[in-house]
Amino acid sequence: MDPNLLSGLLPIVLMIAVFYFILIRPQQKRQKQVRQMQADLQKGNKIVTIGGMHGTVHALDELTVVLQTEDGTKLTYDRSAVREVKDQTSN
Repeated sequence: MDPNLLSGLLPIVLMIAVFYFILIRPQQKRQKQVRQMQADLQKGNKIVTIGGMHGTVHALDELTVVLQTEDGTKLTYDRSAVREVKDQTSN
């Protein structure tokens, strides 16, 4: 192999490696954590949706979650719309 070709490819390979470890790998780890959090939802969890809706999990199934707001209103969301769990305690 030509040494000039190898020295020309080395910076590109290093840039790809740095890009992977700084951007792609942490994003994949975060996505895995979010999927696990959504799978672990339980009735009584206080959550926030990606739209900013705060509520308590009233019921859930494989794909959806029913939230109850403070005024008693019940709304149905996809599980994927849950951004975070604020309180892990169950009723």
